[in-house]
Amino acid sequence: MRNGSILLVDAGNTRVKFGWLRRGQSHRQPDTLALGHAELDQLPQWLASLPAPPDAALGVSVASEAVATLIEHTLQPVITMHWLRSSAYAAGVTNLYEHPEQLGNDRWIALIGLGGHTRSAALLASFGTATTVDTLGPLAASGQARTYRLDEQTESRRFEGGIILPGPELMRQSLARGTAGLPYAQGASVAFPRNTHTAISSGIAAAQAGAVIRQWRCALDTLGVAPKVYCSGGGWPLVADEITATLQRAQADNGLPVSAPHWLDAPVLDGLSALAGQTLP
Repeated sequence: MRNGSILLVDAGNTRVKFGWLRRGQSHRQPDTLALGHAELDQLPQWLASLPAPPDAALGVSVASEAVATLIEHTLQPVITMHWLRSSAYAAGVTNLYEHPEQLGNDRWIALIGLGGHTRSAALLASFGTATTVDTLGPLAASGQARTYRLDEQTESRRFEGGIILPGPELMRQSLARGTAGLPYAQGASVAFPRNTHTAISSGIAAAQAGAVIRQWRCALDTLGVAPKVYCSGGGWPLVADEITATLQRAQADNGLPVSAPHWLDAPVLDGLSALAGQTLP
């Protein structure tokens, strides 16, 4: 086995997250770096500061081809870049998308990362340029040995499906750019807004919360168990209070224990960590 470490790369629409993993381990180190697309020239300095220099990189990209190429050129010749794509099955998760290869690469790897945090049914709400709300089935539900098998030997969880909508910031930008009289809103989410800024902020938060609770209820009805809710993404602070309050009301209305969403800082990097050992030589 090689010495050194593996660089983990999550190339998104607006920024790129980097993490790293010591070879032979399955959990990434806590050091991470987030750079805008125009800031990638800062990457070599960060790499030089790591205690175990990477000799390979494993990543996923939903950015442009130009950004992916720039990352590869920045890493060469010392670090070889390997890009992952969505598949029908990986790391104990079965992809139920009609065409598995059409599922966003970042969504797929994030679901694999989510599976490392809980064995229960789970909902991952990611608030980036777009908001995605994806459901991962449990290994067991309602006290029964509910398992999903690809064959007699392979136990598998299922990605049940998910929704996509504009992210909080994109909603805000769209109203400011697409209308003549509405501002770029700055404000809290309140029950009865009495100025335009809070009317927009409250509407955006309500729309995001409604999407999350819709999927939470769908999972509860379909799986027979309330999913744990996990959240990630830079847009989370804009909607956190509204979603937390709405989720807790739904839990209480259904006679369930009340809990807040669980924060994941980088589920894609977690998924890459889980796949590194079986993907790279």
